[in-house]
Amino acid sequence: RMTPMQNQSPKCRWLAVGDIHGCLAQLTELMEEVKPTAADRVVFLGDYVDRGPDSAGVIEYLIEFAAAFPETVFLRGNHEQMFLDYLDRHDTALFLINGGGQTLNSYRDRGMSPVPSTHRRFLDALRPCFESEHHIFVHAGLRPGIPLAEQADFDMLWIRHEFLESDFDWGKPVVYGHTPRQEPLLGDLRIGLDTGCVYGDRLTCCDVMTQRIWQA
Repeated sequence: RMTPMQNQSPKCRWLAVGDIHGCLAQLTELMEEVKPTAADRVVFLGDYVDRGPDSAGVIEYLIEFAAAFPETVFLRGNHEQMFLDYLDRHDTALFLINGGGQTLNSYRDRGMSPVPSTHRRFLDALRPCFESEHHIFVHAGLRPGIPLAEQADFDMLWIRHEFLESDFDWGKPVVYGHTPRQEPLLGDLRIGLDTGCVYGDRLTCCDVMTQRIWQA
């Protein structure tokens, strides 16, 4: 279910991509439909790894994507944080019970075990949030009543109900993933783009300026 790209203007699109969770085939198909160009800005909202079949392949794809489109923004999701904690031997159990086993298997299947230094550098460089002129991008959400500059990293990676059930206005729509939905949420205050690809549903990309949707 793709939205056609008719009458696309050459000006910059702001493209946000929801939670991938190792679903490399859907990511590849989605990007072939969206056809990002050097004029576009792409923001990946985090949760690239765990649960799905090819997390190592997804990270490799994103590293190549960053080389082709250096302006791309990659946010950190709670699953990347759990992966980093595992690699640093901080909290190995939390990673493994949240789909980390599939991530490790994907690295073994690709002959990339231990995790390559290029992948570690990619994970270390992920941002907790990003603000453009018109939107705020974050993996999980924001704590209501707190300015963006004072948000805790933990909340930006993990928050759910306090953010989702609030009507607080940060002055710009907040574009987020993290909480799976059957359909994208396209609101004035929030744009939610995790549509549960790893659970058998779809991977979503949204041009947040026009709210045009593509899905794979």
